[in-house]
Amino acid sequence: RLLSVLRRRCDIAGKRLSGPGLAAEGRVLRAVLYAYHSKLLRHRPYLALQQVEQCLKRLWKMNLVGCLETLVELIPKKNTSEAHAECLVPSQPMLETVALKVLGGCKLILRLLDCCCKAFLLSVKHLCSKEFILLNTVASGLLSRLWFVIQYRCVLQTLTSLYGALSTMLHLVSETQQMPYIKGFTFPSDISDFLGVNISSEAKKQKAKMLTTKKSTSWMKTLFPVMPEAVSKVGKKRKTETCTSAMKTRSIPCPMDIGETVV
Repeated sequence: RLLSVLRRRCDIAGKRLSGPGLAAEGRVLRAVLYAYHSKLLRHRPYLALQQVEQCLKRLWKMNLVGCLETLVELIPKKNTSEAHAECLVPSQPMLETVALKVLGGCKLILRLLDCCCKAFLLSVKHLCSKEFILLNTVASGLLSRLWFVIQYRCVLQTLTSLYGALSTMLHLVSETQQMPYIKGFTFPSDISDFLGVNISSEAKKQKAKMLTTKKSTSWMKTLFPVMPEAVSKVGKKRKTETCTSAMKTRSIPCPMDIGETVV
């Protein structure tokens, strides 16, 4: 029963880590950093984006997905129904290696979420200052999507539940045959003690901070002030007349530069 639970949780964690969302956001982040590398070397939101990319790079380089796939291959697919039947189980060194990688992956994802939150707040702050509007708009959308992908797909929660199954299996295997591989480190029985934070409360705190900042600054209203209703109606009427005449003459008039305020 424990082996089937461990197999199922390894499969779920592997699928959520190797999903298209994280990979796509990572590619967009690298493209944005490459495009602005020569222009914004000392810009604070750019430096915060670099920290986010560094966390993602370390998460991929630790090859947690490949390690979980190797562990799944070592777990027998069929459970024996007899009470005292022998059963093949992964060795203690293999379980210790996977458990250590899961602990490191949880720490990295916590750091990634924290960096996303800080970089998002910096991007919104510089947007309100009307600095590098295009970069900060792209960065704020990218960071909020990345944060949402990790929280929505419950990546961190899946890894913590996986560690619970790993810890139980490791304890049983070590009781059967002592083969310690990682020395000088005691595996925690509860992963929340190792992480030092409550995952659900930390996520709610970060979400409230991001939403409160977005609501209080209202940077869209700062950049694009609301027009009076009379002026808005006149503008709509002029726009309709312009579009009609443009369709008739098959030419689009451009009376003013796009950077100027249109009344």
